[in-house]
Amino acid sequence: MLSRTAANLFWMGRHLERAETAARLLHVGQRITLMPNSGEGYENERNSLLRASGTAELFSDKYDHLSQENIEEFMYFDRGNPSSVVSCFEKAREGGRIVRTALTGQVWDALNSAYQELRRIERMPRGQLEGADLTDFVTRSASTVRGAINATQLRNDGWHFINLGYGLERADATARILDVKYFVLLPRVEFVGSELDSYQWQVILRALSAHRAFHWAYGGDVTAGRVADFMILNGESPRSLITSLYETVWNLEGLARRYGAAVPHTARDKAREVLNRLQNHDIEMIFDEGLHEFLTWFIGEIAAISVLVHQDYLAGGMQS
Repeated sequence: MLSRTAANLFWMGRHLERAETAARLLHVGQRITLMPNSGEGYENERNSLLRASGTAELFSDKYDHLSQENIEEFMYFDRGNPSSVVSCFEKAREGGRIVRTALTGQVWDALNSAYQELRRIERMPRGQLEGADLTDFVTRSASTVRGAINATQLRNDGWHFINLGYGLERADATARILDVKYFVLLPRVEFVGSELDSYQWQVILRALSAHRAFHWAYGGDVTAGRVADFMILNGESPRSLITSLYETVWNLEGLARRYGAAVPHTARDKAREVLNRLQNHDIEMIFDEGLHEFLTWFIGEIAAISVLVHQDYLAGGMQS
């Protein structure tokens, strides 16, 4: 496979997952307005969503007011925001169009239909749009594309590149959403263990479509330790950091078997190293280290793996 084809498939997966993450973050924002605030309005909570997406500075350059309406416009429709839903779907669709012959008809139809419907929604007056409906559309559309990929694509190197993009993006997104909760969202340390703290953890679980799965796995109270364990170290949790790393390593192993000595596979070795560290941690060790510090380290490691993927597979003239 040519490097440019691999790159388009890899980034198609990443951009689809990133669009879904933006929608899930906005779902957090919508639910935030239903909870008690710290007396400073919801500015801290809204800013936390922008920090999680890595776009706080860009938002402040473009908007002079941190309102829910501005955040929704910025994260759903603003093409000047590279992480907005519209930007990500547009890039995913364009990448898919370029490598159209590497996709099944079902995958292309699902991707193109979602993009065309999003463009129709984009033209509607904002007052007619409900945030919850937009989030539901994005998550449903992303799931439809992913389902078509799972059901119809050959399990070849293209499959590995698409799912490698999904896995790395999902790992990064889950870590960022958890970091928002623990480091930014909770306004003061005295709220730890309070009803507000518990409610915010439930918001995070619902934003990740993990609320029911969490209760199946743990039952009982929603606490920081249980949610963090579920979203970091539980290999049965589909969005957990360790599950994302398992999938990343599995796809990199598949590429290593296919390409052999033709590429150095430094990304695979790095991913194995990070996975090994997660496997040798328990949640008490992570909390002793500091959850924010651990998540900052993890986000940096995911970025490092992504750079190595680019160097190993996407930068040169690789072909099978």
